[in-house]
This record gives sequence, structure tokens and C-alpha cells, in this order.
Amino acid sequence: MSHRLAHSAHAFTHLNPLNREGVTVLSRRNMLKAGMAGMAGLSLPGLLRARAEAAAAGDSISHKSVILLWMTGGPSQIDTWDPKPDRPYINRGPFAPISTALPGVHICEHLPKQAAMMDRFTLIRSVDPRQSNHEPNQVMQTGHREAAPRVNPRGHSYPAIGSIISKMRGANHPAMPPYVVFQKSRSHVAWAGDLGKEYDPFEGNKAAVLPAYDLVGNPLGKTSGADIFRLPGALNLDRLNNRHSLMHDLDRLRSGLDQGGSMDALDRYGQQALEMLLGRRAQQAFDLSREPAESRARYGDHLWCQQALLCRRLVEAGVAFVTLDLSYHTASGTWDNHGDNIPPYGGIARGLGPLLPLFDHLITTLVGDLEERGLLDEVLVIAMGEFGRTPNMGTQDSVDGRNHWPVIMSMCLAGGGLRHGQVIGSSDRQGGEIAERPVTPGDLAATIYRHMGVPLDADYLDPRGRPNYIVQENGLPLVELF
Repeated sequence: MSHRLAHSAHAFTHLNPLNREGVTVLSRRNMLKAGMAGMAGLSLPGLLRARAEAAAAGDSISHKSVILLWMTGGPSQIDTWDPKPDRPYINRGPFAPISTALPGVHICEHLPKQAAMMDRFTLIRSVDPRQSNHEPNQVMQTGHREAAPRVNPRGHSYPAIGSIISKMRGANHPAMPPYVVFQKSRSHVAWAGDLGKEYDPFEGNKAAVLPAYDLVGNPLGKTSGADIFRLPGALNLDRLNNRHSLMHDLDRLRSGLDQGGSMDALDRYGQQALEMLLGRRAQQAFDLSREPAESRARYGDHLWCQQALLCRRLVEAGVAFVTLDLSYHTASGTWDNHGDNIPPYGGIARGLGPLLPLFDHLITTLVGDLEERGLLDEVLVIAMGEFGRTPNMGTQDSVDGRNHWPVIMSMCLAGGGLRHGQVIGSSDRQGGEIAERPVTPGDLAATIYRHMGVPLDADYLDPRGRPNYIVQENGLPLVELF
């Protein structure tokens, strides 16, 4: 079936609810099927059935996934992965470069753990983030330059890469959501847009007990979250199971009319759907108390590190795409380092400086953990923000701040079974322009889709019935990685 047809088809088209199947008794089955077709909460059995049919046909089901570490606000390329040590202080900044496991490749001194593991990473120093802005963060998370709500009234309509994967491919386990976000603010992540709310991400903050922090990164000594698994007062597990039992009894009454066995199958898939509704597998994946103490200690008790551990637990349990919003405050993001005289953003030394050792520990612990568990070839880890920072410091009357710079940015990748231990592209001598090998948002999207097995020529229909290709700007997967 083409993606265009798949988009327009009802979730229960396979039950043919509007087709007559007899005149008397069998018409009751039509009524039952039509009723099921109107129950959005039962759309999961269709997915379960499709996966079962694929397995029966001998089709392999990929367990590829993505963890996006979203550095909200836009990290400075010069003060992270593309240092310029030979330039004047106003350009090079306050940090020194250090050598890495790759001969001739240097990164910021505050990333020593990543430097030691650089053979497992790829740095891209020539990402072209033109038209990208923050809050809402859309362009780099959708792969579409028009996804800029600040300047484009329809900017919100472009779906997140995670939402595309949710629609075109689904989760790796049917009892898990396909796309999960941990967010400080709804405006920090991309949503489903024209795909519809059914492809919006599952909000992980509401499903896990996590330490609470204030807007500038101070721990509050309390926890938040896990509300999503609490059933309303009038509803409990017994009532849900009783309702499911009633449906089972009705299925038995009509099972004699179904010689093909499809109703028995529907009951089996319905049981699995109830399992997801009750959240047993998902609830356990979000429950950090089930993680060994040694593992929790390895990640550390910082909020972002606990969320990174949850990212690993979620992809291990069957989630296909997880976005972790690395921000304390709800405005433009903690990585928006304008200057120490512009709280709460901070400048390079006092704003970005404390973030880097934390990020260094987080990303290397996550990559190392995935590798030890045999998951690194399946899980693509991406770290990036929405744009870079100005080549020179002192913007906006600050001493050491850098302003927004949607001209060039750096990012890093690891895992996914791709070729790492390399640097792709380069900037000019000041770090303010792309010197060679521009990498567009479309290229990044195409790279992710190829990793996930999503056809690069796929499209979806917007509410006006117009097809939209999921890969823009003639984007191509980065050949250096494959």
C-alpha cells in the first residue's frame, strides 16, 4: 500500500465495517465491527495484527531506534566541537582545546570523556541551520526549513522526524509508544503537525518519577511526574478488566458465526491493547527503581542523567524515537549563552562552562552503556541544538556571551551501526561560515530515516489533501556514515 493510501485509510478499514455480510444474523457482526471502527482506543490491535502478519510472512522487524539529545538554545560550535585555538581571544573564547582518540582532532577541554571515546563518535562541523530558530524548536527536529513558527504561520504544521517514524514505522514493541519526549517546555520539541495528534509524542515527564529543578538548575529536593499511570478515581484495574471480560463474552457469543477465526484474533490483539492501556510494560520501563543501584549510580542523580538512563530503558523496551530536552528553564533554553549579564542564560565561561562536564558525562555514559548491552549498533545517538553561536564574543553588551548564529553549527553522532571515528565537513578559520561539505536539515532527516528503514521517497497528506515529501531540499543520507 502506498503511503498516500495509508494516510487516508481508517485505522479499522481491514474490518470492512461498512460492507454487508448477509441479511439477518450476520448483519449484527457489521454492527459490532462498525462500533469497533469508531473506538479510537482500539486502534492498537490493528498495529498488533500488522506486526503479527509481518512476522508470519517471515519479514524481519527492525529494532532500530534514535535518542536525540536536544541541547536547547543552541550550543556554541567554537566552545564545544570546533575549537579555534590560534585565533584572538574574542574569537576563540575562554576554553582550551584537547587532543582526542582521533589523531589531529581536537575538542573543548571540558569534554575529556568524549575526547577519549572519539573513535565511537562522528563530529559534523558544517551543519547549515539557516531559518532555524528556537522556541518553538522546529527546523532541525523536522528536517524542514519552513517549520519556523516565528516567521511562518504554518510552521507548526510540519511533523517531527519522530512523528514521521511513528506513522511510517511504529514502535519496536506494540506495548510501547513509538515516540517519547522528555521536555521542560512544549515549545522545546517538535510535534506531529499535519500528521494528527495521534502521532504526537508521549510525554515522558508525566510517566517517570524524576528529581525537580528550578529554572536555573538548582535541585528543589523533591520529585515530579508519574501522573500518567494513575487511573481516575472512578476507574480501576478491576473495572477495566471487567469491561474487557464483557467484550470477551460478547466475542464468544458470536464466535460461531466467524468460521475464519478473525474474531478470536481480534480478542488476542485486544488483550494486548489492554496490556498497553494498563501500562505494565511501559510503566516498568519508566520506573527507575527497577534499575540496579550500580547502574543508577553510574549515570548519577542529576535530572538529565536520570532521563538519559530512562532513554536507554525505553529504547530497550521498544520505543523507536526519544527526545531529551536538555534545559532547565522554559524560555529559549539553557544553552542560549548570551552573556553573564543576561540571566538566566549566562555567558561562555559561567553559563556554558558548567554544562559541558555534565553533558560529557551524560553522553559518554549513555553510549558506553548501550555498547556494553549490545544495543549501540541498533540505537543512533544524536546531540545537537537549533543553531550555532556568533564567532566573536561580547554580543548584546555582554563580556563573554555569543548571540544566535543560524549560519553554521556543529553536532555529534554515535551508534546506529554506522561508520564513526571521523569528522564531516569544516568551518572557516573563524568558525563562522561553512568551508566545505554543507549538511542540511534534509540530509540529517534522510540519514535518520535510512537508519530507521523509512523509505526516503515517502510522503503524507496534509489537511488540504496535498502530498508532502518527508525529505526536503533533495536531502540525502550522509554517505560517510554508511
